[in-house]
Amino acid sequence: SAASLAAECVGQNIFDTLDPALRAEIEADTAAVPFAKGNFWRATKGDQVITIAGTYHFDDPRHAANLAALMPAITGASLVLVEAGPEEEKALKAQIARDPSTMIITQGPTLNQQLPPDVWKELSEAMSARGIPPFMTAKFKPWYVLTLLSIPPCAMMQMTQEPDGLDRLVIEAAQEAGVPVGPLEPYDTLFKIFGSLTDAELTEMLASTLAVEPMAEDYFTTLVDGYFAGESRAAWELMRFISYDMPGYTPDQVDAEFARMEEIVSSSRNRAWIPVLTGAAAKGPVFAAFGALHLSGKDGVLNLLQEQGFTLEELKL
Repeated sequence: SAASLAAECVGQNIFDTLDPALRAEIEADTAAVPFAKGNFWRATKGDQVITIAGTYHFDDPRHAANLAALMPAITGASLVLVEAGPEEEKALKAQIARDPSTMIITQGPTLNQQLPPDVWKELSEAMSARGIPPFMTAKFKPWYVLTLLSIPPCAMMQMTQEPDGLDRLVIEAAQEAGVPVGPLEPYDTLFKIFGSLTDAELTEMLASTLAVEPMAEDYFTTLVDGYFAGESRAAWELMRFISYDMPGYTPDQVDAEFARMEEIVSSSRNRAWIPVLTGAAAKGPVFAAFGALHLSGKDGVLNLLQEQGFTLEELKL
């Protein structure tokens, strides 16, 4: 469906109503981050070429124009690389079917036992708003809970199928053109990452995610607007500033936790993707599509490629 989830969520862009001084502070912090703006890039080194699309994982009619502009690079690639291709999605579904403990806590304490009571209360309310009762939430693995929390209740109720984000559209275009599609990482990467976290780290991650829950629709709208303006990084920095108001946290603690969260869900993966990208580029032109938040930062894909001697040029579609 080309219907936009954002259309179901009538949130307000938080930046529009933000105190101007705070907005300026967030913009200054964002500007200090390498490659903070822009979704579409070309990386070249000698005759190696990697065309990069920072993606947004949900349906939106605005993807169509971007996809059309990217089409020559997709069909001209010798390989398209994505976070998870069709084979990885199949493997993931097969593993969940074969081994419920991939998604569900089958032994040991459930989430309501692992989390502090206040965090559990917030979490069960947030998940109930998404149509998932507390007894089920308690049994979900944290990676799955965090995935569901990234979708606001207004959008969740509209999701009847897997969303057609830009990643999926790129995969379909490559398949139609007969261009091979490969993964940037093994399909079980996220389970391994979350499996290695301590209870304290998971609690912190859930608490930070729940900090924006009272404004879930507004944050979602802000995120979508930011993506299509090529400014996904600003929404991440905004979430960090919102988290400063969490009870019992100092700004330094919040900054440290956000740095840790970025390391876990983004930077560690970005560093592992670089040899995959450069190895493929040595064999022919590559088209890579992955979440836009992986683009920016010192350990963002663009900066890491630049450190490898690639020249980066933003593509204005």
